Amino acid sequence: MNHATRTSIDNQITPVVAPEFSWACALEDPAFPFEKVSDVAELESWRKEINRPIYHIHKWWAQRLGTVFRAITLGALSPSGTDIFDALYKPIRLDEFVVFDPFMGSGTTIGEAAKLGARAIGRDINPVAHFLVRNALSYHNRESVLNEYKSIESDVADKIRAFYKSRLPNGQEADVLYYFWVKTLECPCCNKDVDLFSSRIFARHAYPKRYPQAQAVCPDCGEINQVRYDDESAHCTSCQKIFDPQSGPAKGQKATCPACNHTFSIAPTVRSTDAPPKHRLYAKLILLPDGSKVYKSANDEDRSLYEKASAMLAERPNAYPVVLIEPGYNTNQALNYNYKYWHEMFNDRQLLCLSILSERIKAISDPVLRDLFACLFSGTLEFNNMFASYKGEGTGAVRHMFAHHILKPERVPLEANLWGTSKSSGSFMTMFKGRICRALDYAEKPFELQIRTKDGKKITEKIFGLSEPLGFDLASEYADFSAGKRIYLSCGDSSHTDIPEKSVDAIVTDPPFFDNVHYSQLADFFHVWQRHILGENGQRERDSTRYVLEVQNADVSLFTERLAAVWAEAHRVLKDDGVLAFTYHHSRPEGWHSVLQAIMTSGFSITAAQPIKAEMSVAMPKHQAKEPIDLDVVLVCRKRSQLPLHDWNGDLWGTVRPVVADQVRRFQESGRGLSRNDLRVIVMAQLLRQLSTSHEPSTALALLESSNTEIEATIESLHIEKKSKRKG
Repeated sequence: MNHATRTSIDNQITPVVAPEFSWACALEDPAFPFEKVSDVAELESWRKEINRPIYHIHKWWAQRLGTVFRAITLGALSPSGTDIFDALYKPIRLDEFVVFDPFMGSGTTIGEAAKLGARAIGRDINPVAHFLVRNALSYHNRESVLNEYKSIESDVADKIRAFYKSRLPNGQEADVLYYFWVKTLECPCCNKDVDLFSSRIFARHAYPKRYPQAQAVCPDCGEINQVRYDDESAHCTSCQKIFDPQSGPAKGQKATCPACNHTFSIAPTVRSTDAPPKHRLYAKLILLPDGSKVYKSANDEDRSLYEKASAMLAERPNAYPVVLIEPGYNTNQALNYNYKYWHEMFNDRQLLCLSILSERIKAISDPVLRDLFACLFSGTLEFNNMFASYKGEGTGAVRHMFAHHILKPERVPLEANLWGTSKSSGSFMTMFKGRICRALDYAEKPFELQIRTKDGKKITEKIFGLSEPLGFDLASEYADFSAGKRIYLSCGDSSHTDIPEKSVDAIVTDPPFFDNVHYSQLADFFHVWQRHILGENGQRERDSTRYVLEVQNADVSLFTERLAAVWAEAHRVLKDDGVLAFTYHHSRPEGWHSVLQAIMTSGFSITAAQPIKAEMSVAMPKHQAKEPIDLDVVLVCRKRSQLPLHDWNGDLWGTVRPVVADQVRRFQESGRGLSRNDLRVIVMAQLLRQLSTSHEPSTALALLESSNTEIEATIESLHIEKKSKRKG
């Protein structure tokens, strides 16, 4: 690999040769500034959709941080001794290098490599991911995009808005921002409908102690009452009855019928009906002409409007995709509630309005624009379905359906205004402005975040002018890439590619983890609609994105085998002096055993392990974890044929512990708190780094399996030391 890294400031950075091998890169340096990069990445993570909007025009899972992958790419392609944190803020151009990401996901690696001037190849087995990245990185003419949006708005906005209206007492019509629904079940004992409220409070502020006002529905007359979020007794302003706002018929997995006091299990009762639960409309949030908002109970006019939508839907041919939901870890919860088809996750009004909008998008003649607006349409789906819920005031109002990483049926779903208003959340209109327009802005003028100190306080600034604009004529075949196109994207199994042997300078990626979250099972929700709009062809011939060879798997042996197959292909296409760098973390021993086996059996060893800030700081699964993992580790690998190998004779932990202690110290001195699982990530990464240099994979794996006592002792020692320093 040629490490002449060019910038507009100085033409060449002189390499400082590392002691182990002559072509060491900056990502392998012990001084790689992971703590400084993590501080900037932390800021990015709080508003990723604003700070890196190009990768967030559509939902994908485990979307990685642009700051981190800019640093990894720079480190992988810069010589040892380069100050990577300084280089983050230099207008560097790496146009002589080719970067490959075999698990491109939302396209972070491809975008960051392109911003640095490198040529990039991205591949993903999932058509939804491939579609997202093609739209994110294709060139879009701003004027054409805006004109097409205005045309769509002119054609269908009023038709859709007409189904989200409410008449005020003075006869004036107002927009409805949100309709509030509750699932109902027929009591097995008395056959009366039971609302599955766990609380009568359905709306509160995100910061209730500061803003205690909340909204509760009266169980007797259905009136909406203003209460405190912590009230245990309320007096209905309509029927004058007293009720407990905190209490509802549903409690945990059971519900008690208010009519006969019979208690029954919810899930078995649902399954006995052979249909998804019914819903009852009980409230709405109206946007008044003066811009204020008011909660009101649903009335006969609201129900009549909904019935009109149902009748119109019944008259529309081929209005929506009719595709069965396949069983799987991430879909079984929905199937257990008798959701058998993807369209059953929407109510009739949502399906009607989605049908009107999708039909208009189908009619766009320009294929690039049609794809872009189909992508926007698909993105609105996660906020406009009956699995979405209300987050309340003081934040984005709609909690999207994938907040739990599973298809969890929502007992009190929220129906949002699909087209939207200026005060809407998750609507087609607001997502066009918040996702597409913001991505266009970023593509034209990319920026990096930088932390500065002003008047003794840390502030964040956007630094422009460092990167090339984004927006490319994309190659769909390697021949076009070879002929000069900058970006080549493909969809398929990354264990087999058309990339020539030893043609790639660096492979930078974020592989799927060994766990139960199968992206393809969730991505099918979007795929069936993309297929409905764009046709059943190419990557959309099948009605599911599931593929037998996808790496993500809960079976450790299958995960290992398939990951090793991708790494073997990476070994084939990588130059002998190139690096494979990927982010990883796991809390379970088998996750680390698996990745070590895959690395070594495919012909790689680990030359460095750099801990770094991982994904989203506000992800719900992270907040629900007792010891959340806030760190990834960047495992830097080279071909074993190019490295010295080692026999461990009792000196393993004497080599591992000092490096671990130094990395933990650096994080602590930067002010970053580390959970026990963060410590585990650092320890396991350094252990794997050393074991991977063993002569035989079997020897390394046996040493790993026998190291559990030392692993736990090291983590405990670090944890105790951390607590003692905190007390001190």
